[in-house]
Amino acid sequence: MKLQIYDRREWMFVTAADAVLAAGAAIVRRFVRQQAPMDPQRILLLRLERIGDLLMALPGIAAVRRHAPSARIDLVVGSWNEELARAIPFVDNIETLDARWLAREGTGWDLATMMQRAATWRRRHYDIGINFEPDIRSNILLAAARPAWTAGYASAGGGPLLDLALDYDPGSHTSDNARRLAAAVFESPLADLPGPLLAISDEHRQRARSIVGAARHPLVAMHVSGGRPIKQWDPQRFGDVARKLAATRGATILLTGSEGDRALVARVKAVLPESAVIDVASGADLLTLAALLDQSDLLVTGDTGPMHLAHAVGTPVVAVFGPSDPVRYAPRGPFDRVVRIDLPCAPCNRIRLPPARCQGKIPDCLALVSADSVFDAAAAVLDQCWSATPAR
Repeated sequence: MKLQIYDRREWMFVTAADAVLAAGAAIVRRFVRQQAPMDPQRILLLRLERIGDLLMALPGIAAVRRHAPSARIDLVVGSWNEELARAIPFVDNIETLDARWLAREGTGWDLATMMQRAATWRRRHYDIGINFEPDIRSNILLAAARPAWTAGYASAGGGPLLDLALDYDPGSHTSDNARRLAAAVFESPLADLPGPLLAISDEHRQRARSIVGAARHPLVAMHVSGGRPIKQWDPQRFGDVARKLAATRGATILLTGSEGDRALVARVKAVLPESAVIDVASGADLLTLAALLDQSDLLVTGDTGPMHLAHAVGTPVVAVFGPSDPVRYAPRGPFDRVVRIDLPCAPCNRIRLPPARCQGKIPDCLALVSADSVFDAAAAVLDQCWSATPAR
């Protein structure tokens, strides 16, 4: 199996680690079961990464529930996703582990400490363990919990630790990879997607209604922050799109974000009339944000967690893509649109280790996306799916 790792030093390290793991696994597998249990009663799932990664795994998680309707399913996520994970209707219990390589700088646990925590789960005697992320470290973590049978991806290392090790397909959507893994575990065809994928409580829906109030429609949510510098579209252009939507479509702009996004949000808010903006940056938890997006007619954003959250609740999205590969990450609703430009180097998908020429500035693949092109896409989506009816 070919490792999908673009950093040369990391590739060499993981290749060496896999060689050692393969030697040990060859001995161990002589004495353990190599076929998935037919009727699993306890299942462990791992998805430690960020908001969007968890949301794109939901179809796979739903497929696990469909194939094991009576099993107790435990899901391990980062603490930043705990609230969101508790709204997933297909799991019974949530565990949190903050990996140092995924948490904010200076926080999170190292792999050795996480393995000690995973070792405490052995007493639960999991029948199946499934790792939905291609990463040697989380494959090691899954092995530390010692499910009777394990499945995941081999493409970023750790495949020798798994009973079923698939190649992650970089030419397919992340959600489809998750569904394919679940189908392989249960030796079944890909299942149709159920719905809804999130259960938003009445409390969160009421909170969203109180925030929106009698706002004029169309209600256009806008998430300005790209989350990472390499994915950050020019905030001034977000402002241009917002101002034009307010002026020509009578839109109310719902500005979302975290406390750390205040400066970016302020730049957009400054170009809008006060009557045309609702600012919920740093003021809404994830499930209230989900309810707000459900109330919205459209979300304009980059490749972000809120993009996937809007898709999960069925709200149309206009997404600005640069280095991220839309084949793998784009929302796929009937009205969703991706705005990007074609360059020989894009999409490079080098989000965690950007090319040197793209560091410290907005990369060309985003800098060349105009505000007019994003406005035109937003206007087209509104024309398709919103009519001039009283506010919802």
